[in-house]
Amino acid sequence: MKLSTDIYNSLLDNMHAAILLLDDKFCLHYMNASAETLLAMSAQRYEGVHVSQLFSEEGDDIPEGLIKASQCRQRFTKRETVLRLSIPSEITVDYTVTPLNDSSQWLLMEIQQLDHSLKINQEKMLLSSQAISRTLIRGLAHEIKNPLGGLRGAAQLLEKQLNDNDLKEYTSIIIHEADRLRKLVDQLLGPNKIPHPERINAHEVLEHIRKLITVETQSAIQIHTDYDPSIPDIHGDREQLIQACLNIARNAMQALSDVENPEITLRTRIQRKFTIGNITHRLILRIDIIDNGAGIPPDITDNIFFPMVTGRSDGTGLGLSIAQSIISQHHGIIKYESEPGRTMFSLFLPLEQDQNENH
Repeated sequence: MKLSTDIYNSLLDNMHAAILLLDDKFCLHYMNASAETLLAMSAQRYEGVHVSQLFSEEGDDIPEGLIKASQCRQRFTKRETVLRLSIPSEITVDYTVTPLNDSSQWLLMEIQQLDHSLKINQEKMLLSSQAISRTLIRGLAHEIKNPLGGLRGAAQLLEKQLNDNDLKEYTSIIIHEADRLRKLVDQLLGPNKIPHPERINAHEVLEHIRKLITVETQSAIQIHTDYDPSIPDIHGDREQLIQACLNIARNAMQALSDVENPEITLRTRIQRKFTIGNITHRLILRIDIIDNGAGIPPDITDNIFFPMVTGRSDGTGLGLSIAQSIISQHHGIIKYESEPGRTMFSLFLPLEQDQNENH
């Protein structure tokens, strides 16, 4: 029985290995779903581009394996090498290049990411630690808010019995501070309403963020946008997603306060077969918020999503915690990469939650 092209494409798209097909000039003609996920790019958008625009290998624009396999017309395998992606980021991989035995001079490149399992385990640990943190905070908030309510009520009753205005000033301070502590506890708990999902355009949300940043900074920060126009509407709570993105964007703004030429980039991409926790999603929306600030202090990188963890003396450390809580309620996750001169927070949101598969 002869298999159809659709079946071949389905077979390739369900492979965990990233598969690329290149011509003799090292230009891309096909990549499967795993390659799109690994390289964080769309096959349709990058069809026909030179491999140097996809990735490089340890400083060389064209990976050594492609050159050798093309010249010798023999399979070439390279292990534990680093590919620098155009995003930019780096991945450690094994790859094999196989010249196809026909007159077309095609090159088939198969890439296996070595740190994939490590990243999945890190994501699971992150989700687990955040769930434990939320449970502890809810319990602590309950224990704090009950006596605060009694303290505030007692101060109000005492105030009514006092005739001395100087003494009333003290009860007023007690009431004010009790209210302030209650507000802080509410902030620690994060969003206190259940999301009300609707079909929304992610780019409309990001454009709203862009306008807010422009107004708040009086255009002092240069804002770049890099949107994938093929991204469909997502299912989510518009106001909560605006809050999550804005919290991260405001952190970026504050990180740029001492930068000579401050820049923020808002970027969207589609990723395929992306795992969050134990669930593999067929399609994921990735939102990147990138700044050219000094980076995240090394001493807080492991705990950055926990409440009250901040690198600023005047910060509360609640922005990222609330953002992660919102994205978690949307079945997503936030990850980040940071080094001096470039920090990127990436929000991953499932596009097709009804088509999830257990991983």
